[in-house]
Amino acid sequence: MQPIRRFHSQALCCAIAVLVCALISRPFTTMGVCDDGPYILMAQTLATTGHIAYNGWAAGMIVPQLYLAAAFIKLFGLSFTTVRMSTLLIAVVTAFVLQRTLVCASLSERNATISTLTLVLSPLYLMLSVTFMSDITGLFAIVLCLYGCLRALQSSTDRAAIVWLCFAVVANAVCGTSRQIAWLGALVMVPSTLWLLRRRRRVLVAGAVATLAGALFIFACMQWLKYQPYIVHVPLLASNFPLREALEQLCSLLLDIPFLLLPISALFLPQIRKCRPIVIAIISAMLLVYFVLAFQPRHNRGVFVLEPTHGDWVTVYGTYSGSGLAGMPPVFLNVGAQMLLTLVSIGGLMGLIASLLRSGQTQPAVNATTATVSWKQLAGLLAPFTLVYILLLLSVYGTTRYLLDRYLLVLLIVALVCLVRYYQESIRPELPLAAVFLVAVTSIYGITVTHNMFSLYRARVALAATLRINGIPDAVVDNGWEYNLDVELQHANHINNNLITIPAGAYVPNPLLPDGICKMAGYDYIPHIHPLYGISFDPSACYGPAPFAPVHYSRWPYRTPGTLYVVRYTPPSMP
Repeated sequence: MQPIRRFHSQALCCAIAVLVCALISRPFTTMGVCDDGPYILMAQTLATTGHIAYNGWAAGMIVPQLYLAAAFIKLFGLSFTTVRMSTLLIAVVTAFVLQRTLVCASLSERNATISTLTLVLSPLYLMLSVTFMSDITGLFAIVLCLYGCLRALQSSTDRAAIVWLCFAVVANAVCGTSRQIAWLGALVMVPSTLWLLRRRRRVLVAGAVATLAGALFIFACMQWLKYQPYIVHVPLLASNFPLREALEQLCSLLLDIPFLLLPISALFLPQIRKCRPIVIAIISAMLLVYFVLAFQPRHNRGVFVLEPTHGDWVTVYGTYSGSGLAGMPPVFLNVGAQMLLTLVSIGGLMGLIASLLRSGQTQPAVNATTATVSWKQLAGLLAPFTLVYILLLLSVYGTTRYLLDRYLLVLLIVALVCLVRYYQESIRPELPLAAVFLVAVTSIYGITVTHNMFSLYRARVALAATLRINGIPDAVVDNGWEYNLDVELQHANHINNNLITIPAGAYVPNPLLPDGICKMAGYDYIPHIHPLYGISFDPSACYGPAPFAPVHYSRWPYRTPGTLYVVRYTPPSMP
């Protein structure tokens, strides 16, 4: 068994689980998913020319994933799936490293494995792992940095601590070039580790030098990016910051954490029945008030909504819902399922709070002094990072006016460390079998919604092909903004984005659509598309059905398939 232990069999199982579940979902389509269409074109350009050429859609450098994707293209040929499999590889490696990181955070092997599977088999992680988005690569940079910092804290010699700190800086600085917010590892997490190790002078000096070198590398990268043609420049601070609205959106976003970590958060539900009757009554009343507020009209409910609460990836429709197609997609989770998920996740959160209030009156489940990393060290390492990350999320909302559920990936790791570490030290040393069962359930959920998302995208491609056969070019069809971006880049070398500053004049305001034509999401970005037809979930949307056959797509676990229709974007009287 020694060779098996040497290769960390449980971490390897976590990695294999991601690969198997992702492939079961059949993540294949020949169009862009969310932002990744223009990125895939950049990878193709890099593979054929050897140069990185931005095209007006990327705000991040996305350098590591571009080179990895270019290598995949060289080895396996160009296709959307080939490029996306490079992200799946990073997702698989991230699962392996995350399990080892949680073990370093003083979780038992079993608890670390269940915790890792909770995250990497969640619908959010699975869906993003089979796209060419930068979220998984950015998460990988953070996980590597956290692993290096934890190993530095555990090192018994100064030399080992210095090596691990240098590893954390280098890994985060290089991998963070894919998604700049990941540089918070080198800029915040590593300095926090140095503060915890400040009594070891050699480590402090060497770590400070490594951190300074990492900061200079980051500065050089930002200067290089600043002068790249067709890069998107997003301001860090908004001129008019809506503080109250931003805080409401942030609270709504953070309430997704118990839902996305349901196999762990649900374990705190039994703690409610251990409370005094008056406390149980208060918690029950709070849950009842939450449900009452959640059923208020949309403009009055605030942060009180049924799960899934926020974002456009994990939704009640069971697929990515930000494509901008006409009509409403069929609902995947009915109101009953939403109420159950909300009850378990929010109830688990209240059970955690109740347990924390009782913690001083109970004996710990295990001796916390045997942990290799203390709570004080964890707080010193993770609290500053979490605070800065949340402040950056508020800044993002100030400039974009939205916060997406995929921004939670990093915070989910922080929550996992804290929740499972507290559970094993204060409630039970090992997570119960119920957690394993819930991980299996959420993995099935993740596989299902990932399959449904790609099935829908394949239907959009098939419908576009049908229209072309009938003499309708893509340039007169609104097939959702992702497909439209791919079409625009067939006619131009960049997206018509108003955030492009180099070269001057690259952005040209697109004239408004003529009166009587249906609205199109992202119309200003795509001046070469003049819609006469659109793809819709509703055959009566806009000006009604066009004379083309609809396309059906599979929706697990339902027998009734989803259907996409072609609708008219202009009145019959218009040419």
